[in-house]
Amino acid sequence: MSDMSTPSFSALSVAAIAKESASRFGDRVALRVGDSQTTYAELWDQARAYAGALRESGIGAGDAVAMLIPNVTDFARVYYAILSLGAVVVPIHALLKAEEIAFVLRDSDSKLLVCAAPLLGEGARGAGQAGVPVVSVLSPSPVDGIARLEDLAAASAPIVTFVPRAPMDTATILYTSGTTGKPKGAMGSHFALVEQVNVLLLSTFNMNSTDVVFGGLPLFHTFGQTCTLNTALRAGATVVLLPRFDGESALRTLIDSECTIMMGVPTMYMALLAAAKKTTERPKLRYAISGGSALPLAVIERFRAEFGVEIYEGYGLTETSPVAAFNHIGDTPRPGSIGTAIWGVDVEIANADTEDSIELLPTGELGELVIRGHNVMSGYLNLPDETNKAIVDGWFRTGDLGTKDSDGYLWIVDRKKDMILRNGYNVYPREVEEVLSAHPSVSNSGVFGVPHPLHGQEIFACVVLAAGSTVVEDELFEYAKSKLAAYKYPRRVLHVESLPLGPSGKVLKRELAARHVGAFSVAEHVPAGQ
Repeated sequence: MSDMSTPSFSALSVAAIAKESASRFGDRVALRVGDSQTTYAELWDQARAYAGALRESGIGAGDAVAMLIPNVTDFARVYYAILSLGAVVVPIHALLKAEEIAFVLRDSDSKLLVCAAPLLGEGARGAGQAGVPVVSVLSPSPVDGIARLEDLAAASAPIVTFVPRAPMDTATILYTSGTTGKPKGAMGSHFALVEQVNVLLLSTFNMNSTDVVFGGLPLFHTFGQTCTLNTALRAGATVVLLPRFDGESALRTLIDSECTIMMGVPTMYMALLAAAKKTTERPKLRYAISGGSALPLAVIERFRAEFGVEIYEGYGLTETSPVAAFNHIGDTPRPGSIGTAIWGVDVEIANADTEDSIELLPTGELGELVIRGHNVMSGYLNLPDETNKAIVDGWFRTGDLGTKDSDGYLWIVDRKKDMILRNGYNVYPREVEEVLSAHPSVSNSGVFGVPHPLHGQEIFACVVLAAGSTVVEDELFEYAKSKLAAYKYPRRVLHVESLPLGPSGKVLKRELAARHVGAFSVAEHVPAGQ
C-alpha cells in the first residue's frame, strides 16, 4: 500500500488540505452540522488530537485504518487524523452489514476500525469477525468495553503536523460497489487526490472561499469525499453536512443555511423537485453540480424553472479520483453532455470489443470511454489481474459507452453491461429513461433487460411516480410506445415505490433485472421484427 523507501525530498499529503486551510482560514467556519459549527483552526486541532490517540494505539505510516462514520464532523476529524499519520484511509459504506464490513476489513488488512456509535451494531460485529480492534466516536459513554476516541485523544499528546508522503504513496482505499462480484479496493495516491482538488478549483468548478456548500453526498464515497469535503475545504468554503438525506430535510437545509452551491446525484435533484412542491420557499443557490449517473434532461429543465439555477454535469468514477470530465467554469453547460476532459486528463473513445489493447475511434463514433492522466487509481488492491484488465496501454477502461464530438464534448449513451440486445438491436436504457422522465407524472425510472424466449432480451421499466400522480401503467406504456421505435419501447411498465440505489445514487439495474427475471418466461404474441 505504500513505499517505505520514501525519498526525503518528496513531501505530499492530503492532510495538508486541513493543515494549510487552518493557517489561512482559521476563524472561518469549515463545517456545520445542524446548530453545531467547527472552524478551520478547530478542525485541524481536533484532527491532530485524534491522530495523537491513533499513534498511541500503534497506527503508523502505511497502516490501513477503516472508518464507519456518517456525514458528521467526526468524519473529517478522523479522515484527516489518519492521513496525517501517513496511514491509509479505508472508508466503509454506512449501510453495509457485518459480513460485508468484515470483508472490507480483511481485504484491506485494516489495523483498526473507527466506528460511529450509532453504527456499532454492524460495525463491531464485522470487526469481531475480522479480528480487528474497534474504537468509537459519538458515543456518550464507552459501549461494551469499546474505547472512545475522544477519551483516548484527551489522554494523548496531539501530533505537531502531518507525516509527509511520497506522491504515489496510497492515501485511500475506496471499495467499488461490487455489482459483478466481490467489491474491489481502488487505491488512490496522495498525488492523484491532491492534484484532483487543485484542478477542480483552478479551472473546473466555480467555487471559492465565500461559498456555502451543501454536504449531502455520502462522505464515504469518492464524490462527496473529494468534490465536497476536500475541494471545499481547500477553497476555504463552508460545508453544511446532512447526516441523512431526504428531499424535505435537504431543501430545508439549503434554505436555512443559505447554501450557494448544491452538489448531488440525480436522485437528489429529483427529491428536491418533489419537496419543492410542498413550499414556496427557495434557497439562494448560484451553482449546482451533478455527477454519479446521467441526469435526465427533463430534470435539468425542471430544476432550472423551480430553483433558477443551472446544473453543471460531470463524469467520473471511484477509479478516477473521481472527476474526469466536466462542463467547465466559464462555459455554458451543454445539457446532456458530461462536458470536456479536465486539465491534464485525456478522455477518448475506444473500440469496446477490443479488450487486450486500446483502439481509439474517430470523432463521433460510439465506443467505450477510456481515461488516462493524473487522476487514475494506482490499481485494485491485491488484484493484479483485475488491474490489468481495467488499465490497458495506460488507459483506464470505464465500461461506459459514449461519443465525443468535434468540440471535445463527451456524451454518455449507457453502461456497456446495461445495454439491452433485443432481436439483435442495441437498446440503450438511458434513451428510454429520458423519454419516461419527460412525462410529468414520472419522478424517476429504471430501464433494464430481462431474458425473453423469442427476442433474447425484452425491455422492462420500473417507474417512481411524482407525488399525487394517478397515471396508470397502461398510459405510460402507450406514452413510451408513441415516442420510441418499435424495438425500443418497454413491453412492461411497473409502478414502484422506490428504486434500489448504489452508494453513488445510481439505480442498481442488475438488482431490478434479478427481481423480474421470469417476467417474460412465456413467449408473447409480438411480431419477431418488433
